[in-house]
Amino acid sequence: MALVAGEQVAGSKLNGKLCDELMAEGMLSVISRGSRKSYRARDTEALKRFLIDKDESYRILDVAATDSRASMAAETDNSKLVMVRSCPGFPVNSYEPIECSLSGKAFAVNPQEGSFLFVTEWEQFTIPEDVVVIGIENMENFRLIRRQQSFFETYLQAHRLSSRALFVSRYPQSTDLRKWLCTIPNHYLHFGDFDLAGISIFLSEFYQYIGKERSSYLIPDDIETRLKSGSGKRYDEQYRRFKDTKADTHELQRLIDLINRERKAYDQEGYIAPQLTNV
Repeated sequence: MALVAGEQVAGSKLNGKLCDELMAEGMLSVISRGSRKSYRARDTEALKRFLIDKDESYRILDVAATDSRASMAAETDNSKLVMVRSCPGFPVNSYEPIECSLSGKAFAVNPQEGSFLFVTEWEQFTIPEDVVVIGIENMENFRLIRRQQSFFETYLQAHRLSSRALFVSRYPQSTDLRKWLCTIPNHYLHFGDFDLAGISIFLSEFYQYIGKERSSYLIPDDIETRLKSGSGKRYDEQYRRFKDTKADTHELQRLIDLINRERKAYDQEGYIAPQLTNV
């Protein structure tokens, strides 16, 4: 696949449904020349992992998912020939220490500012039951959680959720995070963009598996005001594919109706507080 190789591909050569999905996932960048559009992968490795998790037929060779790149390199003399997930798992972050367990041993999630942790053996990762798991779609928001600490603390308190929060990310794109969430009893709070694509990701990738009782979408009190200054262009780009998005909870359906009424989309990065500087 040319996109995986880092090449620029004309929109006319891409499957429309797959292209829409990759755009919604933030996998592609668009290059416009007049009325013609071409696409390029933002991160070829992330794209590989996403496609492999989506459809096993994207593997070049029929190998077990547990095979290592080293063993395949020995057999083929080229570890790049096979697209396997050599680093399963997902990133975790926190702005206060969270005492967890990994493979039966104490494991403190307390990364220094400017860093985060990556859990590879996620099947052996457990957390306290009173911790809220907050999934963040955008990597910038995930990296800069300390600049959003007041925002999160205020939201959790207002919605009577535990003040203890563990932050997780779906990057690299895989189903590992969702599988892990299905094995724990903790509440999952999804923090994504305030647009139809972001809501659709939550509904299709998390909500339908975790359920209404244990999952919800983070909807700030001021989102109606913020949407007024959002992007009408992105709303228009998403509308064709996501215009029929519906939710079975009043709060999320109200957000969908609000987005459709304003015909705008708002990025979650807008909730990152400005960096303080010394004067």
